[in-house]
Amino acid sequence: MKEKLTLSNLVLISVIFGLLLVSALFAGCTQSTTSTPATTAATTVPVTTVATPVAAATTAVPTTVVTTATPAPTYTATEGNLVAYTAASLTGASSSIGPAFTKAYPNHKVAFNLDGTQALKTQVEAGAYADVFISASNSYTNTLKSEGYFVNDSVKTLTTNYIIVILPASNPANIKSLSDLAKPGVKIAMAAGTVPVGSATMTVLNNSAKSTYGEAWKNSTISNVVTYETSEPAVATKVSLGEVDAGFVYQSTAAASASGTYKTIAIPAKDNYLQTYTIGILKGSTNKAIAADFEQFMLSSAGQQILANYGFTAPKTS
Repeated sequence: MKEKLTLSNLVLISVIFGLLLVSALFAGCTQSTTSTPATTAATTVPVTTVATPVAAATTAVPTTVVTTATPAPTYTATEGNLVAYTAASLTGASSSIGPAFTKAYPNHKVAFNLDGTQALKTQVEAGAYADVFISASNSYTNTLKSEGYFVNDSVKTLTTNYIIVILPASNPANIKSLSDLAKPGVKIAMAAGTVPVGSATMTVLNNSAKSTYGEAWKNSTISNVVTYETSEPAVATKVSLGEVDAGFVYQSTAAASASGTYKTIAIPAKDNYLQTYTIGILKGSTNKAIAADFEQFMLSSAGQQILANYGFTAPKTS
């Protein structure tokens, strides 16, 4: 009986062992199958999921360029110091006018805001402070006068100026006469039509076409214009630097330049345009007495001599 029990126990142990072995094998199989998704999940983490927002950010960069306008110059009324808004073509003369005025009227100084007359007019209309306004065009003076900016009876004719053609001293295009301005390849600088010297230049071209050279010459000359500047000195600068072959400026610019700076081509009086400059006291001036002194100085023989030294011509009396 004891021997049977021992055998039965052995059989039972064997069965139990077998079941444990099967369970272990089953568990091992189960573990290997569940590890597959974990591996898959690890390898399928997409790198592109973080790249998408980056791409979106780069496409969000604005395509338009924002520009900031250059602020207009501002001047403050100061006792004894005059502010004169002055046509840019008087830039050279202003360097002599200032000291001469101070010498004639001790303790009085003048600050010049030099720019194209069209720009000066806009600044005044925008509320910029000035005591005196010197214009290279009657049209702008008349507009400001009609708008109420001037002490009307103070507006006077100051000086006059003719148009001339200037060339670089080396004359690379070999320009010898006005007719050569129409030659293919010639590069010309002019002032924009809104600038007094620019509108005067167009009058010269129209007059010259009618009297001598014809419409084809005028059209070819205009087609050779490679730059339209916003002031008369800017045209002269283009020529002096050799960036263009010719430029239309006032004769005062050529007369005031250092010897050897330019070659010039005169425009016949019958075709030329006499630009008239005016001077006037602005109604908003808080220095009207000094402004009146400055205007008187500019109209005096001393002031007129300075202008003549810089190539300006006396106002017509008729």
